[in-house]
Amino acid sequence: MSSSLLETLGPLLAGDTAQHVSRQLGVDEGRAATAIQAAVPLLVSALRRESATPSGLDSLAGALDRDHDGSVLDDVAGFLGSGGSPAGDGILGHMLGDRRDTVAAQLGRSAGLDQGDALRLMALLAPLVMGALGRAKRGSAGRGGLADILDGAAGQMDQASPDLMSSLGRILDTDGDGSAIDDIGRIASGLGRLFGNKS
Repeated sequence: MSSSLLETLGPLLAGDTAQHVSRQLGVDEGRAATAIQAAVPLLVSALRRESATPSGLDSLAGALDRDHDGSVLDDVAGFLGSGGSPAGDGILGHMLGDRRDTVAAQLGRSAGLDQGDALRLMALLAPLVMGALGRAKRGSAGRGGLADILDGAAGQMDQASPDLMSSLGRILDTDGDGSAIDDIGRIASGLGRLFGNKS
């Protein structure tokens, strides 16, 4: 099932998504595409971290069962065109906790966005990532299956770019000193290779 998560996330890196995000943020499509290709694996990695403990895994599974059946992916263009979901900020807060602003600052510096736009981008994408995970979970067995989905997706991303997961970890742990900025560019190119996209 891990591959189904990445296959579902793949369209988030397509040109149409960058076009809609660029309109929402008021930036060019190239900049939006780079930021999306970095933000998606960051969010997946954050969810994997959240699920690393039994209580975190139970909490994530419950949230998916309650609110994220994957239907948001049926009209991604409409979702993004309407500005996303009001719940996006809350979902992002659960994903990143007190690292949210620091991670957004790192993402923004790399992609040429200000911190506010980077936060808006991640809030736009967070419900879509949760929807993809919820859709993948529907075919898995219990919370153990959910952990397998996230571990498998992380493994595939790491295989596409060998330093990917360590780079993600540094960004999620960063103290905001700017040392992780270059890592974000590697994340974008690594994920682009994984999905066969140019970055």
